[in-house]
Amino acid sequence: MVYYQKMTPEGYQEIKDEIARLKKDRPRRIKILQEARSMGDLSENSEYTTAKMELGHLQSRLRYLDKQLRYSEIIQKDESGTIDLGSNVKLLFEGDDDAEEYRIVGRMEADLAKGKISFDSPLGQALMKQKAGATVTVQAPAGSYDVKIIAVN
Repeated sequence: MVYYQKMTPEGYQEIKDEIARLKKDRPRRIKILQEARSMGDLSENSEYTTAKMELGHLQSRLRYLDKQLRYSEIIQKDESGTIDLGSNVKLLFEGDDDAEEYRIVGRMEADLAKGKISFDSPLGQALMKQKAGATVTVQAPAGSYDVKIIAVN
């Protein structure tokens, strides 16, 4: 059974863009490795060791990203007004006076600093399939709390 990773079209494109950047950088890293190899004794050549390691990391990252694309399921935003992958939500947390905005994304795209929360995080799970005006209880590891959904777009 193959497990497909859910993601937004934007998240899919971000991975494609990173792959393109890495592939563009690969010839430069290969050239650095070749130059370091030509410096002589490889057993005491730190430039060679570093260049080889950096190229290996690049190749490993490319394989990882390729698998992310291969096993991804792109989810289109639900236009019914309910929260789903790709929805932008405005939330009011219990005890706060200021509303906060987030985007519901796939696991690999989540980045709280950029306002992107995963659909399968405790908050994401509580919000899924809800509509504006609802108040949901989030069951988080540190305890439960209520969140009011102000808007969904």
